[in-house]
Amino acid sequence: MTAQIVPDSQHRGLIARLPQFPRDLAQLARFDRPIGWWLLFWPCAWGVLLAGGEGRWGLIAWLLVGSIAMRSAGCVYNDLVDADIDRKVARTAARPIASGRISAGVAWGWLGVLCMAGLVVLLQLRTEAQIVALASLALVAAYPFMKRITGWPQAWLGLVFTWGAPVGWVEVVGFSGLSSLVLLYAGCWAWCMGYDTIYALQDREDDALIGIGSSALSLGRHVKAGVAALYGMALACWGLDFWLLRGGAAGAGGLALLALLPMALHLGWQVVTLRSEDGAGALARFRSNRFAGLLMALACWVVGNA
Repeated sequence: MTAQIVPDSQHRGLIARLPQFPRDLAQLARFDRPIGWWLLFWPCAWGVLLAGGEGRWGLIAWLLVGSIAMRSAGCVYNDLVDADIDRKVARTAARPIASGRISAGVAWGWLGVLCMAGLVVLLQLRTEAQIVALASLALVAAYPFMKRITGWPQAWLGLVFTWGAPVGWVEVVGFSGLSSLVLLYAGCWAWCMGYDTIYALQDREDDALIGIGSSALSLGRHVKAGVAALYGMALACWGLDFWLLRGGAAGAGGLALLALLPMALHLGWQVVTLRSEDGAGALARFRSNRFAGLLMALACWVVGNA
């Protein structure tokens, strides 16, 4: 059965009321699809909150602004690199660059504007956090090429899209507590790879025809089991992190694990209700990770400030 295609050129609300050129710029930056901001932002917030950054709401607000700017910049860069592929995929063929409505020159200029906004946010951070943030640029630059050379580009995206967790952590406590940070980041990686595998279900047929890789294709009939394993890994890493931070069995480790229960239930719902042939349903479960991010943020706040 062919999966239902949900074009990502849809626009509603204020974006739909803009004249064509600014609307195309907004769509190029995915201002009409805010789920990406949230998925980039939540690991930033988790790093801050789990490190004990209670009350650092100004910092968290800056990280949200930075997530919006850099996710938008990443989308413009990705569309510049992938224009030839986007034209061949039903979901992406109407993107501004792929369709020819925005030239490459204009897109590069728009990318520069968005990167300047990101630079403003970077300058609000301590030097150590700035270094960590800048270290992600090589990963970001390489990501659009991963689908051409590997069947598991989501594994690379997991490294890129959750880099905010180390940035947030280092901004609060520097380079102390690195074992806890490693567990947090490893869980973030698995969570990202899981939800982006769900997202990739929409493009499986086109990706196979074009000859590019995705974890949804590589897992074949085992997508549901693969996502379950990835989400299980995420929860195991986060659970161990919470347990150790709160003193294990000798402390409040057991109570800390309860903070993770709402997140575990939500991820379990995603897996149980996932249907690989249902493109619209896969998109809905992918987007539900915005709420999952909030649940995890609350858990990190409880454990980080207990």
